[in-house]
Amino acid sequence: MAWWVPEEVGPDSGVRIIGAHTDSPGFVLKPQPERFSAGWPQAGVEVYGGPLLSSWFDRELSLAGEVVLADGSRTLIHTEPVLRIPRLAIHLDRDAEINRQTHVQPILTAAESTVSEVIAQAAGVEPHDIFGHWLMLADAQPPRLSGDLLASGRLDNLTSVYAGMRALEGAVASGEEGTDIWVLAAFDHEEVGSASTRGAAGPMLGEVLDRIAAACGLDPYPLYARSTMVSADAAHAVHPNYPEKHDSEHRPLLGRGPVTKINANQRYASTAATTAMWRRCCEAAGVPSQVFAGNNAVPCGSTIGPISATRLGIDTVDVGVPLLSMHSAREVCAAQDMVWFREALEAYLINS
Repeated sequence: MAWWVPEEVGPDSGVRIIGAHTDSPGFVLKPQPERFSAGWPQAGVEVYGGPLLSSWFDRELSLAGEVVLADGSRTLIHTEPVLRIPRLAIHLDRDAEINRQTHVQPILTAAESTVSEVIAQAAGVEPHDIFGHWLMLADAQPPRLSGDLLASGRLDNLTSVYAGMRALEGAVASGEEGTDIWVLAAFDHEEVGSASTRGAAGPMLGEVLDRIAAACGLDPYPLYARSTMVSADAAHAVHPNYPEKHDSEHRPLLGRGPVTKINANQRYASTAATTAMWRRCCEAAGVPSQVFAGNNAVPCGSTIGPISATRLGIDTVDVGVPLLSMHSAREVCAAQDMVWFREALEAYLINS
């Protein structure tokens, strides 16, 4: 959570919120990770969210996340790329289906090591000093800019976290503050439903807004009524090999600007009023924009927008940068869309 309170805050102030999420689908190391099969040491992992499982095979993988030590201290680690999920050769099964329990456990490629030893080495401690961990598999291949296309892991949804952070920094640096409070909320656990203390369904955003209101001598409920939120999360670009998956009149393309996401069944929180608000922000920033509405025959995703809007009663619009290969270990977006998204979010804070 980050926020900026203007000097002129008062009884007519509202809050302008940029909401995003920090987590991405993938694999989490199990509490007792040591496994051994057919001569190979392995790391036991649990599927987190809805990753495209096949995209994780045959990649050099590391472990990244948090380790908790015996004394209660916590440290972040990132191991060397010593893990790999090998794919079964096509000669042995031409129609192999992926079993989420037995086929995605990575092998450990570090000679004469265990998973616990690899983690302890990265943390600079002994294995017996580690009392807990939250570690995820991470693709070791670095991001790459090819022309205007950015290929990387976790674009869903670090594209929004980055754009939101830079927009807040830019708005503050511009000196164009009015009377509204600016907030950036980056939640965890969106990929698994947001129901946690760090998720959008938890109390954090509401409590922070209540405490800001109290510190400014404001009644929180009228403050909420004067507030808006931009729920920033990645959008589906139309796939050139599967164009039928999109509605014929709503086909976002890479490099054509951020996408407003609309769903009549409230999978997204956008309304006519908030959609118009976001369109004004894009026009104020000189940024092109696109619209996504789903194909009636294809299921639609969701995000933090409806959750926060329902909990707090704050008018919300769902927007994001269009991606190809969403939920793959390596997703693709247009770099220019990232620039435009930041500029539009900054215009939202300053001009909306």
